[in-house]
Amino acid sequence: MRRGDGGGARRWARRIVVGLSLLLALVFLTAWYFLRGSLPLLDGRRTVAGLHGVVSVARDARGVPSIAGNHREDVAYATGFVHAQDRFFQMDLLRRMAAGELAELFGAKALPLDRAHRLHRFRARAATAWLTLPPADRQLLERYTAGVNDGLNALGTRPFEYGLLRMQPRAWSAHDTLLAIFAMYLDLQGNATARELSRGWLREHADPAQLAFLLPTASRWDAPLDAADIALAKAPVPDRAPAWWGKAAPSDPALLALDDTVSSIGSNNWAVAGGRSQGGGAIVSDDMHLGIKLPNTWYRALLQVPDGNGSTRRLVGVSLPGAPFIIVGTNGHVAWAFTNSYGDYQDLVTAQLDAAHPGQVRLNGQWEKIVEHAETILVKDAPAETLKVRDTSLGPLMEAGGRTYAVHWIAHETALVNVNLRKLEGANTLDEALAIASTAGIPAQNFVAGDAAGNIGWTIAGPLPRRTGKGDGPTDATFPLADGAAGWQGWLAPAEYPRVVNPAGGQLVTANSRQLAGAGAALLGDGGFDLGARTRQARDALTALGPHTDERAVYGVMLDDRALYMAGWRDRALAVLDQAALAGQPKRAEAARLLRENWTGRASPDAAGYRIARGFMWSLYELLYGGANVPMQALASGAGAAAAERRWPEVVARLLDEQPAGWLPRQYDSWRALQLAALDRTVADLEADGTALRDATWGARNRAAIAHPLAQAVPALRQWLSAPADPLPGDNHMPRVSGRTYGQSQRLTVSPGKEEQGVFNMPGGQSGHPLSPYFLAGHAEWVAGTPTPLLPGPVEHTLAFMP
Repeated sequence: MRRGDGGGARRWARRIVVGLSLLLALVFLTAWYFLRGSLPLLDGRRTVAGLHGVVSVARDARGVPSIAGNHREDVAYATGFVHAQDRFFQMDLLRRMAAGELAELFGAKALPLDRAHRLHRFRARAATAWLTLPPADRQLLERYTAGVNDGLNALGTRPFEYGLLRMQPRAWSAHDTLLAIFAMYLDLQGNATARELSRGWLREHADPAQLAFLLPTASRWDAPLDAADIALAKAPVPDRAPAWWGKAAPSDPALLALDDTVSSIGSNNWAVAGGRSQGGGAIVSDDMHLGIKLPNTWYRALLQVPDGNGSTRRLVGVSLPGAPFIIVGTNGHVAWAFTNSYGDYQDLVTAQLDAAHPGQVRLNGQWEKIVEHAETILVKDAPAETLKVRDTSLGPLMEAGGRTYAVHWIAHETALVNVNLRKLEGANTLDEALAIASTAGIPAQNFVAGDAAGNIGWTIAGPLPRRTGKGDGPTDATFPLADGAAGWQGWLAPAEYPRVVNPAGGQLVTANSRQLAGAGAALLGDGGFDLGARTRQARDALTALGPHTDERAVYGVMLDDRALYMAGWRDRALAVLDQAALAGQPKRAEAARLLRENWTGRASPDAAGYRIARGFMWSLYELLYGGANVPMQALASGAGAAAAERRWPEVVARLLDEQPAGWLPRQYDSWRALQLAALDRTVADLEADGTALRDATWGARNRAAIAHPLAQAVPALRQWLSAPADPLPGDNHMPRVSGRTYGQSQRLTVSPGKEEQGVFNMPGGQSGHPLSPYFLAGHAEWVAGTPTPLLPGPVEHTLAFMP
């Protein structure tokens, strides 16, 4: 009886095990089917209403599409189809980021960001801007939108991200392409608010002489386009420092990781004139520095479109999922590229509220009525929230530090938002391209272009405010403006834009530092220029290529990771680590040894010496500016002394050279003691987790952390939604900008008309789907810097759309 009972129990146990195994297998197969179902269509034919003719999508081994049609609207439709099939979730995040609608997907944790972005009411502004677009542009975007929604609906299952989030995707609208433009405004100019608040705090906590010294308008590293250098008018070092100076904040081990946040600034582009190229045409190169995630910001594409003259024009480069045209690339006659211009495009205007004037605000010396908008923010798994946005003639009102400001931003001018960038498809000469650029409705960018005849030129692409009464002192509009102070009114006409065309040296380089030494600089203002070391290093490296260079050599400048700027900080560290400093100090002795022996002259992964020199510089920043950073960071995310002035290392270097007694913090008896304290702090931070100093290499810190946005939300999926944690060469003060989640979002070099010789890299593949062979295609080459062809390879898949 017992034996029988035991046998029955075992049978039931086996049945339970088998049942659970079958259940797990069913769950796995269901999940697998769901994931596989959201992979894109690669082959076949589809009948589509509204097409003018046949349009084809031919993909190569990396999933890069060549889209060909006899009508531009048909090509836009097919572009939308493949964008949605490969990247719809990315597109959705882009529009939601701009509109302040992320909480609908992610819940209450996204509310702070939604509130900040909803202040600008970009969805409503996109609807208004749509009405100002020419009919042909609206029709193009509508056909693109039809393609997006057909591509989304053609997936076997909804994109996998929505399954994990338990949500359904919302259809794309034609207005959403304009939201994608507003999203780039937030990405490229959204730091202006934190910068102005930081500078406002400094102005209130320093006298005019101190402020002039702490906020220089140029540096010795600047390499302007219109001169060899910028004449420096150095402000004298005042007799004493501000009261907050030298009051360090508590030690923060994350300080030495400041490459993805405070010190991140990008991008690079350059052009070599035909007189210096082997082929006789201009060579244009570009690597835009952005936050890097999976999928990548950009989507490679080749578009073959009719050019209006009975022939076909081939457009090659990168598109932005959400828009139906090439953002950076070549049309066979002209090639073009962008870097963020960092001009002054926003004012914070101090606003006055008074109970005696209910519903009104005082701006520019006059009381005006506040227009209130109730913005409903949908929140996943929680009640919706209503945000009251108070709008004025100078923009919406915001609160910071107990004060009210009107945010006067060029991005709010809906009449300036457009898709004129697509007109570059038809540009035949450099002059035509420059004229188009100055009418583009995008965040103001450094636009560098070259044509097949060998001409090169620079201008600004995007709207420029018309400034009045702008100066370089404490009343400068890069600070919050007092009521009635002069700001910007209207915007510049295209004919007023500065230009530099065919300079004598046969090259142009921009890398986010001050572009001009001459009068044109006042048209742009300073919205947070880089200190210029990267620009100068790229300029000099390009000059060194000589008179007969080619695409591969010009591309190679993007990979220049020589630590020319940080070498100066290494020299300073070694200078104070003398025998007296090392006596009885084994940690200092080890640091000195590594600075001497483990210094490669580059930001290379195996270099502990580089990381120590870099940490030394940032430790000085914290010891000297820490007392200001704490209250500034309370004003806004991203605020701080480095946001107020990116040239701060040059300010510190000058103090170390001149050693004025009034600027030495009281707790140190000499400038040498301050520097030794910074080195000790660096060593302590590098060893904080038990790492031996010799193992605290740059590669140990600068490891790629490139992942899909859902990798953080669902850590169990991180291994499938992330790129390898490769140690990366490069850093921010050199052409090869590289950080854990920030850096060169693409590398492109091409001579227009010679696209077969063009080269390209991108950190992620075409697809945002982890089961796609295109998810990480090309990533290894990007890590290694291996040049790969710009043009797509042999066709492996063809999808045709029939009318």
